[in-house]
Amino acid sequence: MLLKEIKDIFHKELGDIYPKEEVDSFFYACIEHYLKLERFILAIQPNLVLTKEEEQPLFEALSELKLETPLQYILGTAHFMDMELQVNENVLIPRPETEELVQWILEDSQVKKQFKLDAERSRSVISTPLNDRSLRILDIGTGSGCIAIALAKNLPSAQVYALDVSEKALEVAQKNAESNKVDVIFLKHDILAPEFELGFGLDFDIIVSNPPYVRELEKEKIKKNVKDFEPSTALFVSDEDPLLFYKAIMDFSKKHLKENGRLYFEINQYLGKETEALFKAHNFSEIELRKDIFGNDRMLKAIKK
Repeated sequence: MLLKEIKDIFHKELGDIYPKEEVDSFFYACIEHYLKLERFILAIQPNLVLTKEEEQPLFEALSELKLETPLQYILGTAHFMDMELQVNENVLIPRPETEELVQWILEDSQVKKQFKLDAERSRSVISTPLNDRSLRILDIGTGSGCIAIALAKNLPSAQVYALDVSEKALEVAQKNAESNKVDVIFLKHDILAPEFELGFGLDFDIIVSNPPYVRELEKEKIKKNVKDFEPSTALFVSDEDPLLFYKAIMDFSKKHLKENGRLYFEINQYLGKETEALFKAHNFSEIELRKDIFGNDRMLKAIKK
């Protein structure tokens, strides 16, 4: 069969489910992944013929896409901050909003590195660690490891720890750290466990988390390919206590975040003010809400005093 005929079949079979541009992106992602063909191949070879063996994975992917299975799960990979990560049904698919959260941390770290250089020139004494050589970072609810691995890659001298309650998620995260050639210390823990402790006496300069934050009442707004396929325990919280994870992480940070240490969160866009108020009420300072690329309240930073 001609490759262009398969492209037409993708549009015919998926056109009622997805926008045309998205079907195009699915098709080109599949031929790149399975056949190592660039997206401009049809312009160069409009009559390219595929063997039955070459066709098979494309039609298998098409069948999954008709069920609205996320493309990243079909291909087994997702891209995050110029990295390729393995993903499966045990971990959330990394999203652009989470890239923004990581960029915020990196921007702040670069500012602090410059501040240290300026202070050294003026012979000032700074008591808090201000560069990646002395940073100790903890990612809570690491999932695929995307946040921890991106931080380890961009702050190569930092000590990066990451925890998750899911053994299967940690297996994925460990593979991703290895494939991206970074050192991250992965730990299996439940942040909601009573009197949660890591079991060793380390304090952190940065604690970051993208915890579950979607309320049950918001489920109807969530796309089928998210709510039916991605792990619900990593997505949803009860309507009665939607800030449950933020409270637990805040309590942990009171004991294990250094003075002037920073908390970074991805948050529910509808609960920005409530999340901000939570940290204000517990004596965190310089609390800042940021919007994502879509204009929604999506990130929060707080500093421990």
